[in-house]
Amino acid sequence: MRIGIDARFFGPIGKGLGRYTQKLIENLEKVDNTNQYFIFLKAENFEEYQPKNKNFQKVLADFRWYTFAEQIKFPRLLRKYDLDLMHFPHFNVPLMYDRKFIVTIHDLILIHFPTTKSSTLLPVFYWLKFLAYKIVIRSAIVRSQKIIAVSNFTKKDILKTYPKIKEEKIIVTYESAEDFCILTPHNKHEEIMARYDIIKPYVIYVGNAYPHKNLERLILSFREIVKTEKNLKLVLVGKEDFFYKRLKSFVSKEKVGNIVFADYVPDHELDTLYRNAVLFIWPTLYEGFGLPPLEAMSKGLPVVSSNHDCMKEILVESAYYFDGKNISDISRAIQIVLKDEKIKNELIVKGYEQAKKYSWKRMAQKTLDLYQNASK
Repeated sequence: MRIGIDARFFGPIGKGLGRYTQKLIENLEKVDNTNQYFIFLKAENFEEYQPKNKNFQKVLADFRWYTFAEQIKFPRLLRKYDLDLMHFPHFNVPLMYDRKFIVTIHDLILIHFPTTKSSTLLPVFYWLKFLAYKIVIRSAIVRSQKIIAVSNFTKKDILKTYPKIKEEKIIVTYESAEDFCILTPHNKHEEIMARYDIIKPYVIYVGNAYPHKNLERLILSFREIVKTEKNLKLVLVGKEDFFYKRLKSFVSKEKVGNIVFADYVPDHELDTLYRNAVLFIWPTLYEGFGLPPLEAMSKGLPVVSSNHDCMKEILVESAYYFDGKNISDISRAIQIVLKDEKIKNELIVKGYEQAKKYSWKRMAQKTLDLYQNASK
């Protein structure tokens, strides 16, 4: 079987989606020596992927996401490879692609958070773009042979949002943090933290600053915490963009101290930042899976998370939960875990065990089984 994978998000350029795409391909190389794979990459990540399996071939597909080139030129390129099945790891399936494909839906954030606060565009252009997104997402879900959802929460969300879709069309494959095990030499820890102006003790958040991540409430809750925990810092790790710049302005306007913006941190240094934190905080209002809390658990950090349904599905009893819309409840939860050694230690032990339950290799095998099914 000739299988194509849209890997234009491969690696760090695609953030969480990039990690999913990368781990899927790397683990398919380990579990499948039969099918022929064509991995479509952009110029900026073309050298980042080096096939380790002779059945995997790289193809340059330098078409930017959400553009006319993606809609018109990308399908032309795909047809040249006479694919039996194409896998799009994101909803941006070209409308003009008319052969068999499966799609991975990570979440429906774009559908549930249609607000200009999530965009740098003028309102009229944002709503036109939002309409285009809705058309593309619906088309991908309706036309696909099968749909991969990264959690049962996402599966239920798809069924609720698109009631004509049959439940058996959607398969759940979880992500993993099992290989996020980089170990930085202990004598390098202080050097790395100094580079990011981080002084212990600190609480850490890793992720973007989109509105649904709920960082404004987190910051306001932290203002209450530092009244008694005067030396405690809140470290926010995420590449500076429009949303992080806006968050910096919010911190300045609200006059909240002890906030550290670390910007982008590569994995080998992020290991140090995780291991030296006192806890990991995850205030999200909506999530399709939520990989950073699992990464934190694999590093031995207690996790304090919002009680969003998806996080309760993924983390179960290994996190301490709070109401993400209640500022006082966020600060209360952080303070309880900071002060109660018994709760903290229980969370660390449970976190290690919970992180072990997820496997990229198992995810790849389940995806391979789906390929065999969908191509029939």
